[in-house]
Order: sequence, then structure tokens, then C-alpha cells
Amino acid sequence: MTNPAVPWYKQFWPWVLIIIPVITVIVSINLVIIAVDTEDSLVVGDYYKKGKAINEQLDEIRKARELGIKAHLTIKDGFYRIKLDSFEPLDGSAITLDFHHATLSEKDFHLKLVMNPSGEYVTEHTGDISGKWHLTIRPFNQQWKLTQVTRFPRNSQIDFIP
Repeated sequence: MTNPAVPWYKQFWPWVLIIIPVITVIVSINLVIIAVDTEDSLVVGDYYKKGKAINEQLDEIRKARELGIKAHLTIKDGFYRIKLDSFEPLDGSAITLDFHHATLSEKDFHLKLVMNPSGEYVTEHTGDISGKWHLTIRPFNQQWKLTQVTRFPRNSQIDFIP
């Protein structure tokens, strides 16, 4: 006498063969949802205009070199101090210090520094700046700019030389 065959749904291997494609479909749907819902902040949409803007940025750096402008940034106890050196007199208006994070654009921020009686530009900021940053110093009239790439935390002065 022979034993009746066990139905397929009570066996182990058919379920293994079914579960693999089901898991693959579920993971694929999740990856499509992530790809559609998130934005890649490192990709520039209008690369042609961005490329033209690079020439303008180079002109601003050349202007700083022509004026002989150098800057020294110190950060201590939440106070940001910039001392500018120049062969030509500067007008004394406020300047901006831009922090652009190397990979996370949502961390970018801008500081406005005003001149104190000793000739330094000063402001206060208590946010976290640890990591790699692209720093830019500009006057309000956007005539020149100084840039530097640095990593925080650090205890030493940051020198901007065009």
C-alpha cells in the first residue's frame, strides 16, 4: 500500500521558491518610492548657467587678489571674528560669511558680520559646525570674495588668501 502524496502547499520547497520573488517585488517597490520621493542635492539642474556663473566667481576672486585682500577668521566661544588686511582702504560696511556643507545642502547657512571699533568684523553663532565646510567671505556689494575649505572643529585661525 502506498502513502498518498502530500499536497504541494504542505511542502517546504514550493514556499521557498514563492517567497524569493515576493520579497524581490516588495524591495523593488520600496526602492522606487525612495527614488521618486527624495531629491539628490548634489546634482545641479541647470548646469549651463552654473558653468557661466563660475566665470563670474573667478572674477570676484581676481578682484580680491588685485585689492590685496586677505582675511583671518577665528572662532572662539561662539564668536566669529574676521580681520581683513588690504592694500586699499575698505568701506567698513558689513560682510557675509557663507558656510556651505561639503555634502548636505540643508546645513548651509550665512552669517552677517559687522565692524567693531577695533576694525574686526564680529558676529555670534552657536550652531554646530563640525565637519567639512566651504567658506566664503564677501562684502555686501559683492565686488570681491575669498574662499577656503576647512574642517571643524579646529582651534587655529583660518587664513583666506586669494
